[in-house]
Amino acid sequence: MVPLTTLDYPGLLACVLFCQGCAWRCRYCHNPDLIPARGEHEIAWSRVLEFLQRRQGLLQAVVFSGGEATLQGGLVPAMEQVRQLGFRVGLHSAGIKPWAFSWAIKAADWVGFDIKALAEDAELITGVSGSGKANWRSLEHLLASGVDYECRTTVHWHLLDVEKLWRIGQRLQAFGVERFAVQLVRSARMLDPELPMSTTPNAAGELWLRLEGLFPHFELRDH
Repeated sequence: MVPLTTLDYPGLLACVLFCQGCAWRCRYCHNPDLIPARGEHEIAWSRVLEFLQRRQGLLQAVVFSGGEATLQGGLVPAMEQVRQLGFRVGLHSAGIKPWAFSWAIKAADWVGFDIKALAEDAELITGVSGSGKANWRSLEHLLASGVDYECRTTVHWHLLDVEKLWRIGQRLQAFGVERFAVQLVRSARMLDPELPMSTTPNAAGELWLRLEGLFPHFELRDH
């Protein structure tokens, strides 16, 4: 649990709850300790609720992140409890299981949605067959839901190049996406130790300008 952040829910003071477990193995993952189903630093839900009760009137939102939060069977009841305490509910997800994701977004006020790659290229990043199809199918669920959202793509330049990132942007724009953020990878700690440091190519400068012209809201996040 991160008790306070201004970055994870747009415009609101929030805390972030990192849910243990993920079915994908993204090579650049900077939270590899969250991938196994059980972790060394788990916090009982009752303790989380006690913390949130003490922060009523101070915090504005609670964000469920991961790992992949939608793999948790208790996610939706937990989100509903958080809302009953008066908080806005955020969700960070890659839509690993579209049916579970479509259920969870009904309890969310805002979703930060991770687009890994073009559907045909996603396995190179996730290591899981069919992950790209699931990722983009969940995007369809999100856009149909009417829930406020942001799409974001994390970029390691050995896994995505300028042209592929531009094609991601074009495909998102064709889907009707209006908010898109590119997050340059944190190379210091990654799941795959064989991945080299990610160096931004010179051609990326022009790409950012092209993406700004493609979306009403575009943001580049360079950690």
